[in-house]
This record gives sequence, structure tokens and C-alpha cells, in this order.
Amino acid sequence: MSLGRLCTCIREFTRLVSDAGLSETQILHEGRALLGALIARDDWLPDQFAAPDPQRYRQYLLHCDPLERFSIVSFVWGPGQRTPVHDHTVWGLVGVLHGAERSIGYRPGTGGALEPTAESQLAPGDIEAVSPRIGDVHAVFNALADRPSISIHVYGGNIGAVARHTYDAATGRPEPFVSGYCNAVLPNPWDPTASGVAAGSVKQ
Repeated sequence: MSLGRLCTCIREFTRLVSDAGLSETQILHEGRALLGALIARDDWLPDQFAAPDPQRYRQYLLHCDPLERFSIVSFVWGPGQRTPVHDHTVWGLVGVLHGAERSIGYRPGTGGALEPTAESQLAPGDIEAVSPRIGDVHAVFNALADRPSISIHVYGGNIGAVARHTYDAATGRPEPFVSGYCNAVLPNPWDPTASGVAAGSVKQ
């Protein structure tokens, strides 16, 4: 197993967010291609960052930019698991690596309640974007009732430290939360003896 694909993704997203002239629209457009290249093959994610939990979904940090301009995480869903309705407060790209994921967007409705908008189902290789500008509130489900699903997310910040909200859809009432991460260690994509990455190059 080689982490060369992850190295490439980290390098290219670092270059992308370092361009101060890019708009969010451009970041999401170019970032979609970078994430698409990462999830094109389901053979690089180490087992410890792909392990489901029988009680709830898991969010594993794969990389956080030193300036917290972006982070890459793996989301691992046990059969039938789901998130509450929640927001992100930063831009994000969600790509399915393994299994299937269902998302329901929400917007303010009458009387303060949230009403569902578009519903989508993502298969391996599919990517969805979120941000406060284009739509930031949704609930996400493992679309498979009998096996885990895994998605790879890239966010415009250190998502495990970002102050966010869950929502009661019936009332629209927000509750603050900070997600944190499930892992105690990080993957090391920079060791050429372990990942197949030579200095200054990437082995795909």
C-alpha cells in the first residue's frame, strides 16, 4: 500500500490554497479534480483510518495544513449510520471512496423549521461541494444497510477544531459543537521506505 496519492493531494491542495487570488468558486472547481484523483482508486487508505465503529460514524484526520488553511479527513460509516443535521462554516468537498453515501440538504422554512431541499446519493468517485455560499446545512447517511462506507473530505480549515452547529430540523434551533477527530496518530505519507515516495517525486 502506497500513500503516494495522498502526498500528491496534500502538495497540490497546498499550492491551491497558497494562491491568494483564487475565489472560493475556483478553489472548489480545481479542488474537485484533485480530490477526484485521490479517490480514483480504493487501495491507499491505511486500515486504521478506515475502521468503522459499531456505535457511530468516525472522522479520522489524514492531514492538516500547518496554517490550518485546509484539512483532509476520512469519514467512516458503519451500516446505516448517519449524522445529525449540521453545518460546516467553511468550504468543503466530499468524495466517496468506498460504498455509498446519501445527503439531504436543508434550508430555513416557515416558522423557523428547516425544510429539506435536494437529496443526492454518491457512489465511489462522486464528489459533492458544500459552503455557506452554496449550501452548508445537511444530514448525511451511509446509504448501505449491510456494510461500511468511506468518504474522503477536504475542508477549508482544520475541520476538527472549527466551531459548528447541529440543528433540530423541526425548530431550526442550533446547538454548537466542535467535532474533533477519532484518531490518536496520523498517517505518515512522507517516509519513502514505507510509502513508496522518493524525495521530490511521487509514486502512484
